[in-house]
Amino acid sequence: MANVQVIQRHAHLAGAVKLEFVNGRDGKVAKAVLTAISNSRRGSGEERSEEATAIQWTLWAKQAEHAAEYLGKGSHVNIVGRVRNNHYQDNDGVEVYGLAFTVDEIDYLDSKAEGEARRSREGAGDPPAAAPSAASSRKARNERQPAHA
Repeated sequence: MANVQVIQRHAHLAGAVKLEFVNGRDGKVAKAVLTAISNSRRGSGEERSEEATAIQWTLWAKQAEHAAEYLGKGSHVNIVGRVRNNHYQDNDGVEVYGLAFTVDEIDYLDSKAEGEARRSREGAGDPPAAAPSAASSRKARNERQPAHA
């Protein structure tokens, strides 16, 4: 079955990341589901319109655990993943068609301070000591680029 790559840029989370542990081949594995919304604008002037696109993504293993720990409603992310046709027959024998979106890569766009502030507003308690820092990773990437880029 073929997969198609999907990129969702400058998205924000519509709600909390839902984490659960499911049975896998080697025991329990973390599975997280999140809904990311991104906006696209078309046209100009009075013809300008804005359209929101919401995609429900699934993350697995450590990536799922980290997303549940560090992301919350309103968090800003970039996601690269894949979509595949999800076709099955339900308990009543009815054919069900849908799309399944799985995350391959996720970039946390909020700074460490923004993430900690969001978690404290949500009542998540004390922030973890080693939260990923978008600002520091951005700086590291920029330092690797040549001056003319």
